[in-house]
Amino acid sequence: MITDKLYNIKIYTDIPQVVKDFVLNIKQDIPFGRIVLSDDIYVNIETYKTKYIDYSKFEAHKKYIDIQFLLSGKELLAYTDKFKLTENQPYSSEKDIIFYNEPVNGYPYVCLDGTNFAVLYPHEAHAPQICADNIPVDVKKVVVKIRV
Repeated sequence: MITDKLYNIKIYTDIPQVVKDFVLNIKQDIPFGRIVLSDDIYVNIETYKTKYIDYSKFEAHKKYIDIQFLLSGKELLAYTDKFKLTENQPYSSEKDIIFYNEPVNGYPYVCLDGTNFAVLYPHEAHAPQICADNIPVDVKKVVVKIRV
């Protein structure tokens, strides 16, 4: 996993320029939904209330890299190597997602707070949407999906 300040996204040579341009020019009032940037890249703009860590699950993807950041609110994003986990249900190729059994508590995490981003690769399981400060809040999140 890579995590850094949003303004530093421009220095990452592995991130496509169309993604860097999108991230650096996004507006707070961007509407919810899906935005296609290219044949291999799309963006989901979503909103939800964060949840307590006991209700979080690890997930991973096979077809896409995630770049996640917040436009409002704050959340914790736990992460680990997916090969340390046991599958909870079969992989869904339609949704490109697999869930895992292990509880999230005790794993490392990053706090997404609107100033930073996280890049998650297919070998990295992650548990998003965890409330920071143990207080659920509404967030507006951007998830960029880049096909591997």
